Amino acid sequence: MRFSEKHHQIAARIAQKLRDTGYVAVNLMSAETAVLRRDRIVVCLALTLLTALAWCYLLWLSADMDMGGMDMSGFRIIPSGMGLMMPAHTPWRAMEFAFVFVMWTIMMVAMMTPSAAPMILTYARVGRCTETRGTPLAATVWFVAGYFLAWVAFSLLATLLQWAFERAGVLDFAMASTSNILGGLIFVAAGSYQWTRLKDACLTRCQRPFLYLMRQGGFRRDAPGCIMLGLCHGIYCVGCCWALMVLLIVGGVMNVLWIVPIALLILLEKVTSFGRPIASLAGTVLIAAGAWLLSMEMS
Repeated sequence: MRFSEKHHQIAARIAQKLRDTGYVAVNLMSAETAVLRRDRIVVCLALTLLTALAWCYLLWLSADMDMGGMDMSGFRIIPSGMGLMMPAHTPWRAMEFAFVFVMWTIMMVAMMTPSAAPMILTYARVGRCTETRGTPLAATVWFVAGYFLAWVAFSLLATLLQWAFERAGVLDFAMASTSNILGGLIFVAAGSYQWTRLKDACLTRCQRPFLYLMRQGGFRRDAPGCIMLGLCHGIYCVGCCWALMVLLIVGGVMNVLWIVPIALLILLEKVTSFGRPIASLAGTVLIAAGAWLLSMEMS
């Protein structure tokens, strides 16, 4: 990619003035590299801060839901950070639904931001190298907003699924499955999905951010275009990872010791060159674990 003409002209004028005054000429490539490096640092710091804040929120909720061995039979905890509880037999209120939805949304931000970082950094770099007007970093913010819009939609579906399971009486107060049959079926379904063509197609697009951008027409400078491009990429990521996210219902939606391994698995799948074998291996392990849970229930 060529650096934008505007920046070339500015750098050329500065270099000429320095020559006229006897200074060494400025290396244009150094100027380009400095701007790109600055953008990369800004984006990395922003993503790190976003991830840290999301994980802090999850840890806060997790600590609030730890009852320290108290008998919580007959109650369920609302993930609010304020120690709110409700009798298990009562239906969900709008406030509880909102808290669970926010929990899922922020959990998706915490788990997916690290694995989405290569795509976001690529978008910012392509924008800086091709854009001659406006601010590429502002367009990157809109792209990120579109990306997480897909995960917000997933969070709404996950909240509805959790509500259905809770109403069916198969979740405990910690929002973990109490049924080996349900857990086994989810494990087998998630493991089987790891071997499907749809998983492979979505994972391929997540692993090759630059190729994805080129196939989608490259950088967009307008906010609606950036949002739609980010949303499209987010849909591919949901298609890649949704089955692994459903596993949270088996081990506990707010179980940090369950959340972290799933987030690491997603990261390894998407950002390493051997992501496809990792996905296949994980699928085999999940199917075996599901079969073991089902056999326990039948024995």
